[in-house]
Amino acid sequence: MPKSSLVSAWAPWGGFAAAVAGAAVLWYGVSPPRHSAKPAVTSQELAEAEGLRPTRLLVDFRDDASAAAIAAPGYKEVPLSDYSARDHLYRVDFATADQAAAARAKLAADPDVESVDYDSLATIPADEQAQELSATGSSMEAECAATAHDGGGSFPNDACFKYQWHLRQIGAPAAWKETNGKGAVVAVIDTGVTRVADLAKTKFVPGYNFFANTEDASDDHGHGTHVAGTVAQSTNNGLGVAGVAYGASIMPLKVLSARGSGSMGAIAQAIRWAADHGANVINMSLGGPFAVGTISSAIKYAHDKGVVIVAAAGNDGRGRVSFPARYPGVIAVASTQFDEKTTFYSNWGPEIDIAAPGGNTRVDQNGDGKPDGVLQHTIVPNDITHTDYLWFMGTSMASPHVAGVAALIVGAGVRRPEAVEQILLGTARKPKPVADAGAARLDDHYGAGIVDAAAAVAKAREGRGAEELGLGMAAGLLALSLFRRRGVSTVHLGWGALAAFVAGSSGFDLAWAVPLSWAHVHAAAVAVSGGFTDLARGPISSTVVYSAFAPVGLIVLFYGVRRLRPVLAGFGFGVAGALLFAAVGHTVSLRFIPNSLEPIWLGGQAAVTALFAAACLRRA
Repeated sequence: MPKSSLVSAWAPWGGFAAAVAGAAVLWYGVSPPRHSAKPAVTSQELAEAEGLRPTRLLVDFRDDASAAAIAAPGYKEVPLSDYSARDHLYRVDFATADQAAAARAKLAADPDVESVDYDSLATIPADEQAQELSATGSSMEAECAATAHDGGGSFPNDACFKYQWHLRQIGAPAAWKETNGKGAVVAVIDTGVTRVADLAKTKFVPGYNFFANTEDASDDHGHGTHVAGTVAQSTNNGLGVAGVAYGASIMPLKVLSARGSGSMGAIAQAIRWAADHGANVINMSLGGPFAVGTISSAIKYAHDKGVVIVAAAGNDGRGRVSFPARYPGVIAVASTQFDEKTTFYSNWGPEIDIAAPGGNTRVDQNGDGKPDGVLQHTIVPNDITHTDYLWFMGTSMASPHVAGVAALIVGAGVRRPEAVEQILLGTARKPKPVADAGAARLDDHYGAGIVDAAAAVAKAREGRGAEELGLGMAAGLLALSLFRRRGVSTVHLGWGALAAFVAGSSGFDLAWAVPLSWAHVHAAAVAVSGGFTDLARGPISSTVVYSAFAPVGLIVLFYGVRRLRPVLAGFGFGVAGALLFAAVGHTVSLRFIPNSLEPIWLGGQAAVTALFAAACLRRA
């Protein structure tokens, strides 16, 4: 074959390969994606936990351990809750510290034991409770409960949104023009969540109370409700204030008491419970100075199941990030104030991943006559029969801003924790005080920078959507080119095929809008394609949804209707583009398939879908 003919023969494949490579470059950027690179927790750090509750051990047996294996050590293992019995997490109490130490050494050598630790307490970050309780000021209930201040259509119309400088600092209003986090589930592991008036229109999913071992996860402190409000306060309801991802669902998991403290074992259970019950994001506005292997195992379990985990860095005002934020697999959040400086209380260090507004109730830098805290609706601490709109400050308040933006990203169709983290860190912006400062200061105190909701949503939604469309189009053009080179007559592709193509590429994630002002086409696509996203989170496995099942099934059913073949082809290539991008961008977590094999599965399903779509192009 002449050289020119050889080049011509391979040209379509070269163009397709260039499209795939281009999608990868556009998604990841010209430099490698930025992820948290936290070192593994050292054995010395684990050893520091000794001395905390020295007579109580937390024993986490392997998930596949038999009842006989659990009973074999001969100790009186007591499940922490009904759930922990199924999860094989137990506490064992001893009369003396020496007995506990001997048992710990024995259990650590047991192959059926995943981890064994001294139990310790987690709390709302140090000094935060005192700051919150002193920062409530006069009641805001009457002002914030007023009727919508503007009947002319301003968004949002919440009466006290004007005081939420913190939502504007992260660019939330611009992000809301594109998405509100609908479809994402955020687990709030905290003091519980009470459905106050300004959470009335927020969607809740069932949670659990690991402190009292009941299904009632109501708040008896105020902290957890405030945190949940930052994530998903009912918004544009003519009442109160707004939340970052107001379309997301809250999963309340109570692990802390009315005093703001609780067992690390309860937290470990809550992390696993959230992962097993459909949470996409976990927020932990709590912490402590000690590493606990049981928590580390639970974090890995949830991360491997596709959960994004966000935690507060701590309020000690020193260069040591608290646990669990310090663990690999957790996004550690530092705190900023109105002028975008990090707050006096915020911990710092190389483990910080990102910063977000935590507030400073000691100042009024914006001159609105109110303290510069984070304002949300909650029950009143020490008087939980009443509610109010309260300004809190702390890294506890910073963390849910990031969890809320993570929910916006998940709602836009990016679910894999690594991909969500890549977007969060890759789109974070430099704060004003360090715009000209060196990277060392930025990384120590801000991590990647201040979370930017608008930029993150744009990356997740528009960038991803354009690349899915591009890859689907590349697959379709490759098929057309190969057919025409072989003299095969193809069908005429019209507007119906184009609409089906957009529907196919958008069918997996209905929250993102097609860029380039194709919103009207996308609206029709949503109506045609149905709720693929909801199916992926429901009883039907995501592995089935992210496959050739739907397009191939439709092609098989309707291939005999010639007038529908262009539409079937368009839909098939659209789905193929979405599947191919999921393989290239590594954006989704699939059940039953190891992480390393997911790109192979998705790429193979894209190829099968494209082959069936190509069959519809042939003119019979």
